[in-house]
Amino acid sequence: MSEQPQQPQQPQQPPQPQQPPQPGYGYPNPGTGPYAAGGGQAGPYPGGQAGPYGYPQQPGYPQQPGYPAAGYPGGPVPPGTYTGDPNAPYGYDPYGRPYSDKSKVVAGVLQLTLGGFGVGRFYMGHVGLGLAQLFTCGGLGIWALIDGIMLLVGNDNTDAQGRVLRG
Repeated sequence: MSEQPQQPQQPQQPPQPQQPPQPGYGYPNPGTGPYAAGGGQAGPYPGGQAGPYGYPQQPGYPQQPGYPAAGYPGGPVPPGTYTGDPNAPYGYDPYGRPYSDKSKVVAGVLQLTLGGFGVGRFYMGHVGLGLAQLFTCGGLGIWALIDGIMLLVGNDNTDAQGRVLRG
Protein backbone atom coordinates (compact mmCIF):
# COMPACT_ATOMS: atom_id res chain seq x y z
CA MET A 1 0.00 0.00 0.00
CA SER A 2 1.12 3.44 -0.77
CA GLU A 3 0.87 6.17 1.72
CA GLN A 4 -0.40 9.55 0.58
CA PRO A 5 1.35 12.64 1.82
CA GLN A 6 -0.55 14.52 4.44
CA GLN A 7 -1.49 18.09 3.74
CA PRO A 8 -0.76 20.63 6.41
CA GLN A 9 -3.84 21.62 8.33
CA GLN A 10 -5.04 25.17 8.02
CA PRO A 11 -5.61 27.05 11.26
CA GLN A 12 -9.32 27.54 11.83
CA GLN A 13 -10.66 31.10 11.53
CA PRO A 14 -12.67 32.45 14.41
CA PRO A 15 -16.39 32.73 13.56
CA GLN A 16 -17.39 36.09 12.08
CA PRO A 17 -20.24 38.07 13.63
CA GLN A 18 -23.54 37.77 11.76
CA GLN A 19 -24.12 40.77 9.45
CA PRO A 20 -27.52 41.98 8.30
CA PRO A 21 -28.37 41.12 4.68
CA GLN A 22 -27.23 43.70 2.14
CA PRO A 23 -29.73 45.12 -0.37
CA GLY A 24 -29.68 43.83 -3.93
CA TYR A 25 -27.69 45.55 -6.63
CA GLY A 26 -29.27 48.87 -7.59
CA TYR A 27 -31.64 49.16 -4.64
CA PRO A 28 -31.51 51.98 -2.09
CA ASN A 29 -30.54 51.18 1.47
CA PRO A 30 -33.42 49.95 3.63
CA GLY A 31 -34.85 52.57 5.95
CA THR A 32 -34.38 55.45 3.52
CA GLY A 33 -36.74 56.95 1.00
CA PRO A 34 -40.07 58.73 1.19
CA TYR A 35 -41.87 55.91 3.04
CA ALA A 36 -39.20 55.12 5.64
CA ALA A 37 -40.04 55.05 9.31
CA GLY A 38 -39.07 58.21 11.13
CA GLY A 39 -39.79 60.74 8.41
CA GLY A 40 -37.65 59.40 5.59
CA GLN A 41 -35.86 61.39 2.95
CA ALA A 42 -37.08 63.47 0.01
CA GLY A 43 -35.85 60.97 -2.59
CA PRO A 44 -34.52 57.43 -2.91
CA TYR A 45 -30.86 58.56 -3.09
CA PRO A 46 -30.39 61.31 -0.50
CA GLY A 47 -27.25 63.32 0.05
CA GLY A 48 -25.37 62.30 -3.10
CA GLN A 49 -25.68 58.60 -2.32
CA ALA A 50 -24.85 56.37 -5.29
CA GLY A 51 -27.72 55.66 -7.64
CA PRO A 52 -28.75 52.25 -8.99
CA TYR A 53 -25.64 51.81 -11.16
CA GLY A 54 -23.02 53.23 -8.81
CA TYR A 55 -23.14 56.76 -10.20
CA PRO A 56 -24.22 59.71 -8.05
CA GLN A 57 -27.86 60.66 -8.66
CA GLN A 58 -28.10 63.88 -10.67
CA PRO A 59 -30.97 66.31 -10.04
CA GLY A 60 -31.50 66.77 -13.80
CA TYR A 61 -30.48 69.26 -16.39
CA PRO A 62 -30.43 72.87 -15.24
CA GLN A 63 -32.86 75.30 -16.85
CA GLN A 64 -31.15 77.22 -19.64
CA PRO A 65 -31.27 80.99 -19.12
CA GLY A 66 -33.60 82.83 -21.46
CA TYR A 67 -35.71 79.80 -22.42
CA PRO A 68 -39.12 79.00 -20.89
CA ALA A 69 -39.78 75.56 -19.47
CA ALA A 70 -41.11 73.03 -21.97
CA GLY A 71 -44.83 72.16 -22.02
CA TYR A 72 -47.62 73.71 -20.05
CA PRO A 73 -46.73 75.34 -16.71
CA GLY A 74 -48.69 72.77 -14.69
CA GLY A 75 -47.22 69.78 -16.52
CA PRO A 76 -48.84 67.50 -19.12
CA VAL A 77 -52.50 68.11 -19.83
CA PRO A 78 -54.91 65.16 -20.27
CA PRO A 79 -56.53 64.92 -23.72
CA GLY A 80 -59.75 66.91 -24.06
CA THR A 81 -58.89 69.45 -21.34
CA TYR A 82 -59.44 73.14 -22.05
CA THR A 83 -56.00 74.69 -22.36
CA GLY A 84 -56.89 78.31 -23.04
CA ASP A 85 -55.57 78.01 -26.60
CA PRO A 86 -58.04 79.67 -29.02
CA ASN A 87 -56.88 77.39 -31.85
CA ALA A 88 -57.69 74.30 -29.77
CA PRO A 89 -60.53 75.10 -27.35
CA TYR A 90 -60.93 71.41 -26.44
CA GLY A 91 -57.23 70.57 -26.15
CA TYR A 92 -55.03 68.35 -28.27
CA ASP A 93 -55.13 64.66 -29.09
CA PRO A 94 -52.08 62.45 -28.28
CA TYR A 95 -50.57 63.29 -31.69
CA GLY A 96 -50.73 67.04 -31.04
CA ARG A 97 -53.68 67.73 -33.33
CA PRO A 98 -56.34 70.10 -31.94
CA TYR A 99 -59.75 68.69 -31.05
CA SER A 100 -62.88 70.08 -32.67
CA ASP A 101 -65.98 71.30 -30.87
CA LYS A 102 -67.94 68.72 -32.93
CA SER A 103 -68.39 65.11 -31.86
CA LYS A 104 -67.79 62.16 -34.16
CA VAL A 105 -70.58 60.18 -32.46
CA VAL A 106 -73.14 62.92 -33.16
CA ALA A 107 -71.90 63.29 -36.75
CA GLY A 108 -72.05 59.53 -37.33
CA VAL A 109 -75.54 59.09 -35.89
CA LEU A 110 -76.81 62.09 -37.86
CA GLN A 111 -75.27 60.65 -41.01
CA LEU A 112 -76.81 57.21 -40.41
CA THR A 113 -80.30 58.56 -39.66
CA LEU A 114 -80.52 61.63 -41.91
CA GLY A 115 -77.67 60.89 -44.31
CA GLY A 116 -79.95 61.09 -47.34
CA PHE A 117 -80.11 64.83 -46.65
CA GLY A 118 -76.39 65.16 -45.82
CA VAL A 119 -77.11 66.34 -42.27
CA GLY A 120 -73.99 64.73 -40.78
CA ARG A 121 -71.78 66.55 -43.28
CA PHE A 122 -73.58 69.84 -42.71
CA TYR A 123 -73.04 69.36 -38.95
CA MET A 124 -69.28 68.94 -39.47
CA GLY A 125 -69.15 72.03 -41.68
CA HIS A 126 -68.49 70.24 -44.96
CA VAL A 127 -71.15 72.10 -46.93
CA GLY A 128 -70.03 70.87 -50.35
CA LEU A 129 -70.32 67.20 -49.41
CA GLY A 130 -73.59 67.93 -47.61
CA LEU A 131 -75.07 69.47 -50.76
CA ALA A 132 -73.82 66.56 -52.89
CA GLN A 133 -75.51 64.10 -50.53
CA LEU A 134 -78.65 66.22 -50.46
CA PHE A 135 -78.99 66.29 -54.27
CA THR A 136 -78.20 62.56 -54.69
CA CYS A 137 -80.28 61.44 -51.69
CA GLY A 138 -77.10 60.26 -50.00
CA GLY A 139 -75.99 58.30 -53.05
CA LEU A 140 -79.31 56.44 -52.90
CA GLY A 141 -78.59 55.67 -49.26
CA ILE A 142 -75.40 53.70 -49.91
CA TRP A 143 -73.09 56.70 -49.63
CA ALA A 144 -74.86 57.87 -46.47
CA LEU A 145 -74.62 54.42 -44.85
CA ILE A 146 -70.92 53.96 -45.60
CA ASP A 147 -70.17 57.56 -44.62
CA GLY A 148 -71.98 57.16 -41.28
CA ILE A 149 -70.08 53.98 -40.46
CA MET A 150 -66.76 55.58 -41.44
CA LEU A 151 -67.52 58.57 -39.21
CA LEU A 152 -68.23 56.34 -36.21
CA VAL A 153 -65.21 54.04 -36.50
CA GLY A 154 -62.60 56.43 -37.96
CA ASN A 155 -60.08 58.33 -35.86
CA ASP A 156 -58.97 60.96 -38.35
CA ASN A 157 -62.24 62.63 -39.34
CA THR A 158 -61.99 66.41 -39.28
CA ASP A 159 -64.37 69.35 -39.24
CA ALA A 160 -64.33 72.23 -41.74
CA GLN A 161 -61.42 73.89 -39.86
CA GLY A 162 -59.28 70.72 -40.08
CA ARG A 163 -59.57 69.86 -36.36
CA VAL A 164 -60.04 66.23 -35.31
CA LEU A 165 -63.56 65.31 -34.17
CA ARG A 166 -63.89 64.53 -30.46
CA GLY A 167 -64.57 60.92 -29.48
